[in-house]
Amino acid sequence: MKMKSIFAKTSLYAAAALLLALGFTACEDEPDKFVLSDGLPTVHYIRPIDVNAADSLLSGAYMGNGICIVGENLKSVHKLVFNDQEAVLNNSYITDNTLLVDVPNTIPGEVSDKIYFYNKDGESYTYDFKVLVPGPSIMSMSNEWALEGSTATIYGDYFIDDPNVPLTVTVGGVPAQVKEITKGAVSFIVPAGAPEGKIEITTIYGEVASSFNYKDSRGMLFTFDNDPHPANHGWHAQVIETDGTALSGNFLRLGDAAVTMGAAGDWNDGNFSFEYWPGDWDDPVTYADSPRLTDITDFSDWENMSLKFELFIPSSNPWSAGSMQLIVGGIDKITGGAAGATDIYGNTLAGANNTFFNNNVLPRGLYTPWSGSGSFDTGDEWITVTVPYSNFIYGMDGTKATGTLTASDFSSLTIFVVSGGLVGTECQPIIKIDNIRAVPNK
Repeated sequence: MKMKSIFAKTSLYAAAALLLALGFTACEDEPDKFVLSDGLPTVHYIRPIDVNAADSLLSGAYMGNGICIVGENLKSVHKLVFNDQEAVLNNSYITDNTLLVDVPNTIPGEVSDKIYFYNKDGESYTYDFKVLVPGPSIMSMSNEWALEGSTATIYGDYFIDDPNVPLTVTVGGVPAQVKEITKGAVSFIVPAGAPEGKIEITTIYGEVASSFNYKDSRGMLFTFDNDPHPANHGWHAQVIETDGTALSGNFLRLGDAAVTMGAAGDWNDGNFSFEYWPGDWDDPVTYADSPRLTDITDFSDWENMSLKFELFIPSSNPWSAGSMQLIVGGIDKITGGAAGATDIYGNTLAGANNTFFNNNVLPRGLYTPWSGSGSFDTGDEWITVTVPYSNFIYGMDGTKATGTLTASDFSSLTIFVVSGGLVGTECQPIIKIDNIRAVPNK
């Protein structure tokens, strides 16, 4: 036992000695290890990090951009502050003569237009430099058809309310009362008399106009009020109605509180499929009463356009199964008349059918907002839904479609809540839709 104890102690001493020796060796092998130096730095100039732009000197940079500070004794920098925002230092990017750093991504509370270099003793050196804040940007609006006097929200970035230069919102040129402001959202009251037009936001850092219009009527396909064509034009006549929730006039309703949708989004076109298939039973087909949607809106640049509509799903009847399949098809795939008929342009028509989309060939858009949380409603309010046509790439089961779209494929529209490849939960959703339109993205 004694011999074992002595051996154990000897082994521990030997191990400790080895570790100590290795430690000394490691130190000797790191001659460039960062060591904070004494004194204060001197800055000669600031340039971009990109060596190809190294000849460009900077007097300011946007938040989040990387810069290279050139000077002397920069290893003395213990803390770096832009205006009143501290930057994150990485010792690996600091030498005596250069310091690489990202401009802080937080908007300064107090603007001095200076960088403060602090050493380990708290002494400072200052250098003139402006942190540039981008102007505001607008991404979307909670409800592009919000009623006058209601509260709407614009989403985007860099919405800055400076006490000396307050943020302002105008709707179609009419000033709006701002209610709440965060960096990424502005809530306001839609002003009385606001016409169709751009939303404009002005801040101390600039101004921006929305790419979309308030009450956007461009490319309007269905208002369900006074459309120059039938609202329903297919095998199923879905409910067109109005009630106290309406934005204005009528809306389309899919589903009913008494109708259950299965967890897999089972086929129920009688309650969940809206169809507009152009063409009639004339000989030849004239499209006089049921025009092609391509005759109403120009789809030649469809890849840079989006399908938009307003949506209302009451909290009493949330949606939790099936994808809203947004399906387009040309007259060679679907029409409202007889199969094999000829139109006034000499085209042979496909006729009415439900096989043109019941596959993974024809690309369509899928809107499934419940997939993240398991259930979705709009909080008893109308919201605007935007689905870029460039996202029309899916097949019936949610996998990528094998076919392609062309501008001529946008002559019809089918909206069918079914399948989509996801399994949700049984529900009795009520889905109200209004103002279906095809608009440019910019």
